Amino acid sequence: MTAENGRSDIPGLDSTRLILLGTKGGPRPSITRANPANLVVAGGAVILVDCGYGVTRRLLEAGFHPHEVRTILITHHHSDHTLELGPLLYNAWIGGLDEPVDVWGPPPLHGLIRGFLQSMSFDIGIRIADEGRVDPRHLVRVHEFREGGVLFEDGNLRVSAARVHHPPLADAYAFRIDASDRAIVLSGDTTPCPELISLARDADVLVHEVLHPDGIDRLASGLRQARLLREHLSASHTLTEAVGKIAASARVGKLVLTHLVPGDDAAITEDMWLDQPTRDFGKAVFVGHDLQPF
Repeated sequence: MTAENGRSDIPGLDSTRLILLGTKGGPRPSITRANPANLVVAGGAVILVDCGYGVTRRLLEAGFHPHEVRTILITHHHSDHTLELGPLLYNAWIGGLDEPVDVWGPPPLHGLIRGFLQSMSFDIGIRIADEGRVDPRHLVRVHEFREGGVLFEDGNLRVSAARVHHPPLADAYAFRIDASDRAIVLSGDTTPCPELISLARDADVLVHEVLHPDGIDRLASGLRQARLLREHLSASHTLTEAVGKIAASARVGKLVLTHLVPGDDAAITEDMWLDQPTRDFGKAVFVGHDLQPF
């Protein structure tokens, strides 16, 4: 059920919560972790940040239905963050969505959503005629942006973005969600950069991507593009030796590691993920797992 103001009126939305839905970085699917996605319940709103492969199932496992998500934030347009955006919107429609859902992100967000809905036009037409559904193309409100700053405010809720450094993409963003009781920052994909530290200043929780150097060679092993993949990973992500320093500089309350690369390498233990960040940060550090709440 949804209230007239577009917020979900399902119970338990008064306090701010974070649920990690997908914690594996990179486009390859895994049976142990879904690809990047996070759920934030704040200010009475249900907000989804990124829509990697597996997000719909993880959302259901977390106790939420797709049509209860009324705001979606996309950090950037690598497939591990957007592959299930279209299907999630479609599942929301099939599940009873009949009021607008707002999707925020950098270009080419319009084209991504328009292209998916066009690919489903045959089924959409049949269901509108046969089942009396509202046309989903009239329900999705797309908000493209290319600058940081406050994206929107709604009562006690404020959502802000900052451009981060994730080459070769020029448009990659971190998000900060400020509610009356907590502030949560999600880094998206980035190397260490001052823009993220500024955005995260004094936040209660920093959810940050991380790359473990011990896994890079194994991840690239056997691939024809191994050299290029190694170069991309090193130039575009944040190593375990840097992420704790970022959290310390931003003076956040706790650090949550996610978008683990590699996220399915059993040789990298939880202690190995935590070792350097814990020493550098000096406060609580967690290795994120799918469906873990904070």
